[in-house]
Amino acid sequence: MKTKTTAKNLEAKFDAGEDVSDYFDARRATRPGHVKNRVNVDIPVWMIRQLDLVAGRYGIARQALIKHWLADRLKTETH
Repeated sequence: MKTKTTAKNLEAKFDAGEDVSDYFDARRATRPGHVKNRVNVDIPVWMIRQLDLVAGRYGIARQALIKHWLADRLKTETH
């Protein structure tokens, strides 16, 4: 991590195309609104099998597929 700098200096470096990533500690970064909570859902076995087949076609995990589908649906329902 580089030494401290001012916001103006950092902005000038960034605008000049310099790599400013050394000024940030990514280990301490947070994403507001992205705190995770565990949710348990009972799903019939036939649905799990179908989810696994589709997830396998995309080369992703079942959980990733479910989260992707939920995110897509929430976008259409809330916009």
